[in-house]
Amino acid sequence: MSDPKQTLTHFDNSGQAHMVDVGDKAITRRVAIATGTISMLATTLAHIQQGDTKKGDVLGIARIAAIQASKKTADLIPLCHPIALTKVAVSFEINASLNSINCTATCETTGQTGVEMEALTAVSVGLLTIYDMCKAVDRGMTMGDIKLIEKHGGKSGDWGR
Repeated sequence: MSDPKQTLTHFDNSGQAHMVDVGDKAITRRVAIATGTISMLATTLAHIQQGDTKKGDVLGIARIAAIQASKKTADLIPLCHPIALTKVAVSFEINASLNSINCTATCETTGQTGVEMEALTAVSVGLLTIYDMCKAVDRGMTMGDIKLIEKHGGKSGDWGR
C-alpha cells in the first residue's frame, strides 16, 4: 500500500494538474519492469504457437508494438515527460495450462525521471496487439493483472513487489 504521507505530485497547491518539475532531480540510471497477462481459448493459443494466424507472427509483432509504445508514452499519458530510453526489452511467456501469455517489459534510461509508465504502456500495448491480431477467432480474450514489478533508481530508490 502507498505511504499515506506521500502526496499526489501531478497537482499544484491549488489542485490544478501540472507536469512535475524534474529539473533539479539528479540524473541517475532508472529501470522499471512491468508485466501483464492475456487469457484466451486453447485454440487461439495453438494458432499463436503454430504461427498460422492470418496476420502473421503474433508475438513478434506484439513485441515491436510494445517497444514502439514505450517510446510514445509521453504522447499518450498527458503529464508524462518525454524520455530518452536507453533500453527496452519485451518478452512473452506462454502458459499452456492456463491458455495465457504473460508479457514482461523492461525499460531503462539515464535521466531525471523514472520509466514506470513506459514499462506499463509497453505491456498494455503488447497485450492489446495480441488481442487485435487474434480477435477474428477469439473476441473473448481478457487482459489483466498489469502491474509494476520493480523499479530502480531515482530519489525514492528501489521498489519491488
